[in-house]
Amino acid sequence: MEELISYLLQFGNLNQEQIAMIQSKAKLKTIPKGAYFSQAGKIADKIGYITEGVFRVCYYDKAGEGYTRYFVYENRFVADINSFRDEVPSAEYIEAVTDCKLLVFSKEGFEDLSNTITGWSDIFLKITSYVMENKMKASSNMLVQDAHTRYLHFLEHYPGLANRVPLSMLASYLGITASSLSRIRKK
Repeated sequence: MEELISYLLQFGNLNQEQIAMIQSKAKLKTIPKGAYFSQAGKIADKIGYITEGVFRVCYYDKAGEGYTRYFVYENRFVADINSFRDEVPSAEYIEAVTDCKLLVFSKEGFEDLSNTITGWSDIFLKITSYVMENKMKASSNMLVQDAHTRYLHFLEHYPGLANRVPLSMLASYLGITASSLSRIRKK
């Protein structure tokens, strides 16, 4: 819980009463490897702060082939924020790549915090902006770099993550085949 509060405090100020309220709304949840935190076609009704584990945000084509858009891991929030906020069906899946533990806020609990804590919405606007900016930078790099450079960039910016996710998911994220990734890794 301390990690969550420290993370939130990077984006705004909270007093002890507000911190206690946040702690009362967060529920510890475990999601096993391979299970979904959120599913395409369903409205996201929760947002989680990852304390342990790795998720991937992905989609599937008509043939059932999965494509990884990005990974989310410890000390970060995970949610389909558009689905959660706007109550529209999600277009993506959020799948546990490893066994995961999260502090989860229900939609109702999150809205209670928004209605009670002055600045809660501003904190999440700053978090969302920060995350989006980082995703945009990563996407820009993916478009102009060759596969080897994309892999090295991934290793540099996400240390240790390559050893925690299956090769096929990492290859999908990098936009290459698993066999190409194997060759790159051997170099």
